[in-house]
Amino acid sequence: QVQLQESGPGLVKPSQRLSLTCTVSGGSITTAYQYWSWFRQPPGKGLEWIGYVSYSGSSYYSASLASRTSISRDTSKTQFTLLLSSVTPEDTAVYYCARKGGTYYSGSYYYSFDYWGQGTQVTVSS
Repeated sequence: QVQLQESGPGLVKPSQRLSLTCTVSGGSITTAYQYWSWFRQPPGKGLEWIGYVSYSGSSYYSASLASRTSISRDTSKTQFTLLLSSVTPEDTAVYYCARKGGTYYSGSYYYSFDYWGQGTQVTVSS
């Protein structure tokens, strides 16, 4: 059973950099056709996708956050890390890590977000 667990500071000051780590247990982060993602949900708003690091190590980000975002991985620790720079109070949210897994069927891969962390609250405030 794959499990994901977010960790990091719960309080970050404006203009500083947010760093969150997702530790994966029960599986590898290099298995093909799996994408290790970050989401967030600000108070009173919907879920927002931030980006992912793929099984091959490539990364892709939401256009609205790309200039401030970096997602990397440590395969030896089965962890992947979100860095979000120059944070403002608008970055206050519950942050989630998740796996998008691919299932091969009848000649194609079908994807779903099949495993999620429990989420961690991050507040940006001085």
